[in-house]
Amino acid sequence: MPKRHIVVFFALIINCIALHAQKKFTFSGTISEASSNETLIGVTIAFPDLKTGVTTNEYGFYSITLPEGEYNLVVSYLGFQEIKEVIILNTNIKRDFSLTEEMEQLEEVVVTDDAEGLDIRKPQMSVNTLAVKTIKQIPVVLGEADVIKSLLLLPGVSNAGEASSGFNVRGGAADQNLILLDEATVYNSSHLFGFFSVFNPDAIKDVKLFKGGIPARYGGRVSSVLEIFQKEGNSKELKVNGGIGAVASRLLVEGPIIKDRTAFLVGGRASYAHLFLPLFDVNNKAYFYDLNTKINHKINDRNNIFLSGYFGRDLFSINDSFVNTYGNAVGNFRWNHLFSDKLFSNLSVIYSDYFYGLELDFVGFEWDSGIQNFNLKYDLKHYLNDKFQVNYGLNNIYYVFNPGKIKPNREDSGIVEDQLTKKYANETAAYVDVEHKVTDKLSLNYGLRVSHFNRLGQDEFFVYQNNNAVIFDPSVSIYREGTPIDTITSGRSNSLETFTNLEPRVSLSYSFNGKSSIKTSYTRLAQYLHLLSNTNSPTPLDVWTPSGPFVEPQLLDQYAVGYFQNIKEGEYSFETEVFYKKIQNRIDYIDGADLIANNAIEQVILNGEARAYGLELLLRKNEGRFKGWLAYTLSKSEQRTPGRTSSANNGISPLETGINSGEWYNTPYDKTHDISIFGSYDLNEKWNFNANFVFQTGQPTNYPIGQFEFQGLSIPFYGPRNEERLPAYHRLDISATLTPRKNARKKVKSEWVFSIYNAYNRMNAASINFSENEDNGRNEATRTSIFGIIPAVTYNFKF
Repeated sequence: MPKRHIVVFFALIINCIALHAQKKFTFSGTISEASSNETLIGVTIAFPDLKTGVTTNEYGFYSITLPEGEYNLVVSYLGFQEIKEVIILNTNIKRDFSLTEEMEQLEEVVVTDDAEGLDIRKPQMSVNTLAVKTIKQIPVVLGEADVIKSLLLLPGVSNAGEASSGFNVRGGAADQNLILLDEATVYNSSHLFGFFSVFNPDAIKDVKLFKGGIPARYGGRVSSVLEIFQKEGNSKELKVNGGIGAVASRLLVEGPIIKDRTAFLVGGRASYAHLFLPLFDVNNKAYFYDLNTKINHKINDRNNIFLSGYFGRDLFSINDSFVNTYGNAVGNFRWNHLFSDKLFSNLSVIYSDYFYGLELDFVGFEWDSGIQNFNLKYDLKHYLNDKFQVNYGLNNIYYVFNPGKIKPNREDSGIVEDQLTKKYANETAAYVDVEHKVTDKLSLNYGLRVSHFNRLGQDEFFVYQNNNAVIFDPSVSIYREGTPIDTITSGRSNSLETFTNLEPRVSLSYSFNGKSSIKTSYTRLAQYLHLLSNTNSPTPLDVWTPSGPFVEPQLLDQYAVGYFQNIKEGEYSFETEVFYKKIQNRIDYIDGADLIANNAIEQVILNGEARAYGLELLLRKNEGRFKGWLAYTLSKSEQRTPGRTSSANNGISPLETGINSGEWYNTPYDKTHDISIFGSYDLNEKWNFNANFVFQTGQPTNYPIGQFEFQGLSIPFYGPRNEERLPAYHRLDISATLTPRKNARKKVKSEWVFSIYNAYNRMNAASINFSENEDNGRNEATRTSIFGIIPAVTYNFKF
């Protein structure tokens, strides 16, 4: 080898060694809003010289490790004044930043979250976020800002129709969504059977929906994760805001207990439309109320504690003879601890409860059911360097399922008190999740979650011949309930069944030029809880049940590929994804299944499979007076339950046909085409205008295809499941917000929101029923619609 080449070779080695040995230091801290000390999620801390950076976590903390040197620093968050400094990094630096709103000089508080922006380089995909300001701008029924209704305008998200509870993501069922409020599980997200959601927008800090590429720290559901964090409370000064609407009002108070150290937040909502019903000689009632609370305390620079809670109730009654009460209650104690400037931890002790109560006075009984869980979780985030971060942790959830308890509400009712058998389970999980920036263009997220589910013993458990709870009768090709041959009693210290699953996750992002990228992901998830419901939309009466000897856990495999681009320096953004998901062990019901007060639910359900695939497009305009987006989803969602395979001595007929003859059929949430358009225009400081348009393919349903006469009665019969569809659904909503100019000179600031839901009075079909016309004896179809045009006015205030 020539001498010159040897010198170059050794020089390169020396440079590599020197580079490797170069001292590195950590730059870390917390970023908050200057006016309230509220920590900010997703703030960018960038070092342009190194083309690297980091964002704050859910508690406003950041950490990045860099080589020793002098660097330009940029701290940015849309809606807030940018901070630019020169940092000399020759030791570990802990630096907290307080960001000031850009529009503060106008004496007008306008908070805009940049979480909606598109991050090209991050491998995280299939995630949508909405700023609270955007949620409040979207016109909704009766003028009440609504988190769930706003999410329905995003690609891949729909529901079963107007006034229906829950939401469906990428063709999944409502019970396949994990809904978290300050890390606590919310089992029913609706008020008044779906007219409103349980989330008070005034109390909300951050909303994020994971549709795919779900990080390993989440588990337990196979469709999506909706993560919502409440505000922490203003530790600077007392603040009050609220609103008075057509059917409900709200009030939120926050302020310091110990200035700059301890803060509280209390928010409440209540509806009052029922108060006016007696004026029309109507003795019915339908109302809701809820309460959001939070206290946070900064012990020192390394320790913070939070105590948060939510309580909500709905009541619906008819002449006091039928009374229905249901609602959620959650609580969470959290401790944030900073072990070092690189290691952040969060310990949470969580309680969740969903209650459903029913009183039928004309029959003489009361009924209640529900689900409770107690969750202990510990999460850690290790910022090893600017290219490598590791998240890891574990959690344990103990469940108590109450399928129902009946008791008399008066002495002469004749009802005997009875408790359906309670069920118990324990779910344990551990995970590790890595964020790895391989090069300036290539980034990876990869991780593994290990989950273990233990179905615990219960007071009464039925035993069936050949362990077969559902019997197929080949003579008439129908399934029927099996008959128990014995009953066993097993204490909670024993196990009826255990399941263990490995749930790998991986996401990849390749950036072409800093303006566009391709991303791909694979997600494996296990779900051990099932919602028993044979309606298109979940109802409060639906009951949760755990996996066990006759009910297998649902297992998801989802693949997604997408292209993402920022246009004109982020003024516009474009996202497109294709996805395919397959779910094993999706429960299905035999024809004529009775789910209400069923103490042996295993007798009416079978394990099937589901699949969904589709294309999603999202075009956003992010800046300027006019903002908004166009979302389009083309998708298919199907389910099937083939006949079970027979084997020796298992009692299964070799002639089983399965459900729907074992063929694929549309799920109730299959929407071939789903188009949403949202626009917001700031005319001036006084007027803001908003509109959204929605079009969806009609919901799958069943129509009778014929009838026969039996003992003088006309009996309809139906074809394959969900073969027909309701008419296409579409509507236009508009709103205008008036902010008086005198706000700038007043301590109390206010605004008026005028909205029209379903502006052109489209009578969308919630259902179509067939009946005989008494005059001509012909069968007729009758369309049932929930809403026509609905105007509303809301008055908002703050001081």
